[in-house]
Amino acid sequence: QLQLVEAGGGLVQPGGSLRLSCAASGFTLDHYTIGWYRQAPGKEREGVSCISSSDSGSNPNYADSVKGRFTISRDNAKNTVYLQMNSLKPDDTAVYHCAAELGHYCSDHPVWDYWGQGTQVTVSS
Repeated sequence: QLQLVEAGGGLVQPGGSLRLSCAASGFTLDHYTIGWYRQAPGKEREGVSCISSSDSGSNPNYADSVKGRFTISRDNAKNTVYLQMNSLKPDDTAVYHCAAELGHYCSDHPVWDYWGQGTQVTVSS
């Protein structure tokens, strides 16, 4: 089966850190852009970050709300994309999903080919 599986969520205090992973099964992520989205109850889905395909330089993009705190990266050997989240805030609490689009560059209007099931991140004191 072709799928993405997120992991790494959990409960953390404000100011803490988590590393989310997005692992692909059944296909390789090298030629895909990978996006991270989050959605909290009662709120719209928010694009968090995106990384371009490996052959286009793995260039990152971030929402203004997470710039300077989150870092997206690839580990091609593990066929996995990570989202390192530092200085977490209560507003970061959400279910985080990764998505993959076949293409070179991140887009403002992506058409995602695959979605993961999500991992819960809770930031609370």
